[in-house]
Amino acid sequence: MNGAESLVRTLVAGGVETCFSNPGTSEMHIVAALDQITEIRCVLGLFEGVVTGAADGYARMAENPACTLLHLGPGFGNGLANLHNANRAQVPIINMVGQHATDHLHYDTPLTSDVEAIARPYSRWLRTARSSSEVGRDAAEAIIAARTAPGQIATLIVPADVAWSDGGSTAAIPALTKPSLSRAEAVERAAVMLKSGLQTAILMAGNALYGRGLVMAGRIAAATDAKLLAPYPIARLQRGAGIPRVDRVQYVLEQGIEQFKEFRQVILVGTRPPVAYFAYPGKNSVFTSPECAIHTLASPGEDYVGALDALSGALSVRGEDLTAEKAGRPPMPSGEITLPGLAAAVGALLPENTIVVDESMTSGRGLMAATKGTPHDWLGNTGGSIGIALPLAVGAAVACPDRRVLCLTADGSGMYTLQALWTMAREGLNVTSVVFANRDYAVLKREFSYLGAGSPGARAAAMFEIGRPDLDWTLLAKGMGVPGTRVNSLDAFGKALRAGFEAEGPTLIEVPL
Repeated sequence: MNGAESLVRTLVAGGVETCFSNPGTSEMHIVAALDQITEIRCVLGLFEGVVTGAADGYARMAENPACTLLHLGPGFGNGLANLHNANRAQVPIINMVGQHATDHLHYDTPLTSDVEAIARPYSRWLRTARSSSEVGRDAAEAIIAARTAPGQIATLIVPADVAWSDGGSTAAIPALTKPSLSRAEAVERAAVMLKSGLQTAILMAGNALYGRGLVMAGRIAAATDAKLLAPYPIARLQRGAGIPRVDRVQYVLEQGIEQFKEFRQVILVGTRPPVAYFAYPGKNSVFTSPECAIHTLASPGEDYVGALDALSGALSVRGEDLTAEKAGRPPMPSGEITLPGLAAAVGALLPENTIVVDESMTSGRGLMAATKGTPHDWLGNTGGSIGIALPLAVGAAVACPDRRVLCLTADGSGMYTLQALWTMAREGLNVTSVVFANRDYAVLKREFSYLGAGSPGARAAAMFEIGRPDLDWTLLAKGMGVPGTRVNSLDAFGKALRAGFEAEGPTLIEVPL
């Protein structure tokens, strides 16, 4: 058994089922092992940012790491923007990165680079394999590192000679350490706060926002009149009819301050106090008032569900009552395209149990309110690096083939990783992509004036506008193998959206704004 085979067989033994890949020459023996060992599904991306973003989307929905296969330092570097987002999402990913054969490195050929230096900022666990006899053990440790709560990025660099040399073996997977429980004092303090009668928010992240954790949080909120909140950069939020209501923290500074002014106490579960994304001249970045008491019930990496369970016990919460959203849909709109009309159309037609992937910061701000009456999952951009939506949708669709995926993106952000459309077509994924084509980096126009820089002149405006020539997303989609249509009314949008939800395979809708 060579090193590559021992690596792949160990991944299989550790429950890794999917590899998103864009390999090169140094990874050929790993490719050969993946060819022979069929338990791992291989999904090709035409750009490394698609590969890493898809691994993120997969992990969010599968709660299990996928692996990536990337080519040397430059290939890994191409995937860093979406690894930044995945790191902020706190999801498990295992990167396999090729390296030149050990005795070839001293030639300093064109693709030679310091892969460890490139990987270090976004890898909570990082190692270069030293021999074929050890690479299986390295893979086993990478699996455990990735799965360590709350979820981490592990990067294993595999020199070509380690992959092709004999002497490998499948390694045993060590036992996974369970996340630590909140201290009893932290639970008791949270219970005292909730019993005080003061207006309290519970700001949650991770698996507190879906499944059993969210149900428990909903019961606590119903019993104490607390409000449940999620950070603006949502990794995954389960929401809709019959599910506890969770409001998203506002993005805009003044709106965030307004949102938190009623709260005298904030309890944190797996996240940090709410602040603005950016600094603004003369403005305070903190959303909460100085008088607001902030308490951490569970720190990032601790057992969020266990913390909520303990808090429920300390409050003697009983029964099945929870503050849940009510079923209902907005009426189907018609007429000319407006942003409220687009949101209403999505809310009217969204299939139950859809996975919504959202990177429509400017055009999609009314979508969450319009879709609250239908159960679904919502995935957002956790790190702020744009170009995540299309790859994230690929990963979510691979993880959940029995569910529909609605991908909401804009023309500017979509162009970062439009190669994801090709992967959707190749894999036959049930993804409906809606591209809001405003031909602007619209949020930057707002930020320019918001930062006190005045109104943009012609040269500045040219840096925010992406027309001249206008992008044609129907042709771009067609070139990637995805049927696309452009709509010019809400009636046409509704028809295209309904057809997309009913189609086998991917579709794309361009909405000019």
